[in-house]
Amino acid sequence: QVQLVESGGGLVQAGGSLRLSCAASGRTFSRYAMGWFRQAPGKEREFVAAITWNSSTYYADSKKGRFTISRDNAKNTVYLQMNSLKPEDTAVYYCAADPLGYSASSRSSEYDYWGQGTQVTVSS
Repeated sequence: QVQLVESGGGLVQAGGSLRLSCAASGRTFSRYAMGWFRQAPGKEREFVAAITWNSSTYYADSKKGRFTISRDNAKNTVYLQMNSLKPEDTAVYYCAADPLGYSASSRSSEYDYWGQGTQVTVSS
């Protein structure tokens, strides 16, 4: 069983930055692919970014250039650096873990474990 705990969300003005963190339990974190998803009110959950066990990354097209996913296996943590935030980035952000860590999937069904989410609110 893997437990994921997100942190770093909050209220920020448009154009600002936030760094989300996701701390994972378990000794095999370094083998997992990790993903970030988000869900805005009244909308479906959407893919943001993912990273494989060996740090290959994959982004949703609309997030390229503004968001950066990274991981620190020594700390069992994955990060999402978000820059130039827009009001439409407002959502609950979730991290997810895929124990089959060789691919960075955009499909939520590929991930077995999910965190509880952290709220990001971008004011205009």
